[in-house]
Amino acid sequence: MTSARWEALDPRRPVIVGVGVASQHLDEPGSGLEALDLMLAAARTAGDDTGAPGILRAVQRVAVPHGSWHYSDPGRIIARRIGAAGAQTVLVGTGIPQQTLLNDAHAAIRDGMLDVALIVGGEAARRAAIARRHGVTVVDTLQDGATPDDLQLPTDEIITGIEIDAGVSSPMQPFALIDSALRHAEDRSLDEHRDEIARLWAGFSAVASRFPHAAFPEPRDAAFIREPSASNRPIAFPYNKWHCAQMNVDQAAALLVCSLDAAVRFGVDPDRVVFPLVGLESTSSLPVPKRRDLHRWPAMEVLGRAAEAHLGHALSAIPLVELYSCFPAAVRVQQRALRLPVDGVPTITGGETFAGGPWNNFVLQATAAMVERLRVHRDAKGLVSTVSGIVNKPGLAVYATQPDPAPLPPGDLADQADRATPRVELIAGYRGPARVAAYTVTYEQAEPTKCTIIADTPSGTRCMASCDDAAVARRATREELVGTTVGVDGIRFEV
Repeated sequence: MTSARWEALDPRRPVIVGVGVASQHLDEPGSGLEALDLMLAAARTAGDDTGAPGILRAVQRVAVPHGSWHYSDPGRIIARRIGAAGAQTVLVGTGIPQQTLLNDAHAAIRDGMLDVALIVGGEAARRAAIARRHGVTVVDTLQDGATPDDLQLPTDEIITGIEIDAGVSSPMQPFALIDSALRHAEDRSLDEHRDEIARLWAGFSAVASRFPHAAFPEPRDAAFIREPSASNRPIAFPYNKWHCAQMNVDQAAALLVCSLDAAVRFGVDPDRVVFPLVGLESTSSLPVPKRRDLHRWPAMEVLGRAAEAHLGHALSAIPLVELYSCFPAAVRVQQRALRLPVDGVPTITGGETFAGGPWNNFVLQATAAMVERLRVHRDAKGLVSTVSGIVNKPGLAVYATQPDPAPLPPGDLADQADRATPRVELIAGYRGPARVAAYTVTYEQAEPTKCTIIADTPSGTRCMASCDDAAVARRATREELVGTTVGVDGIRFEV
């Protein structure tokens, strides 16, 4: 499509016109760029990518998802350095879907509140980790008293105190709990389950080996991923290291979003323009143990049905897919919620384990990759999903170089998601028999040491507990505990 043919479209239509990524993989302690400089490099690349780099000076909003760094208003520095010192700055806290930054920009552009927005995020976690390991101090940019114009922080409960008291101490454990519930719901044995997730993740690794921006492109096969080893330590059964997002990476990504009218006015190369066809999310949040069906994500099901209704076809017909991939459970639950092939490999990057998982920025990395891919495959559509928290708040976007005549549908489907999610009361201090609904095992020095469960009581409530008996932990890695009855005494249980 040329700019002349855009005349039939709404001039306020939001479009992505530029993407940029930046990364480094350095081993020298104290060397390399800090996260702010990587974000700035990605932003400048996004400007160049439009074919009209002067558009950076017209940016009116710089929105950043908060990272592991301590900048108080990174958007302010980025705006100044790209020549857009007057731009509004936005900082979005962890626990708010990364899709929100895109949806907010789309809405503001559609409503005439701004013409050009920059969404940029990044990490230099590898640089920081190497420095710590060698006792080297790295000094990052300090901002004294700087505050963003718009600071967005989550107010929802993501993980409960009951979960923490029961021994949930890492993000791997809740996802492993979900995966055990899905295993039981689909009547898989422990070995069949381990085979399935190893096959899935080996497929992700194979994709990463061909992705030019992957942090860990070395191919890793299913046998390696499946089995614990010195280079693949067990973390939360059935997950080993190479089932998990690798967050110690130095990566940044930037997206330039503007109105179609602005794209024409600034002389953006028409071949660079990509249209958001769907941009959905749900801001409703319910902690996982309070969901009746632990193996399902009804909120994502709602988004999937809405996207299909808008597009007029099944999401399974979309050839390019990037599902958020922090852990296998996230991908597996989304495949089922969106009715995608469960034997597929839904990634164009290799996912957060192999392409790299910058803490609160992967959706921007994935969207940049999708835009690049769609510019090559111009007749295709591409789907990018978001997982916020522990499969709490979903996001779903579909992109194409060919516009859909219909406008973007409303973004937040929280009410529908809330109504679609069956709930159960999670209680503390339960004593008595309970039926295991999900479990995982954690390790010390590669030995199983603790088993943590979500369990249903005879009265229909739910509780959580753990067992520090190493024999029980070892047994749980060999025999299915889901569906069995245990004795719960507060935050402890025994078989």
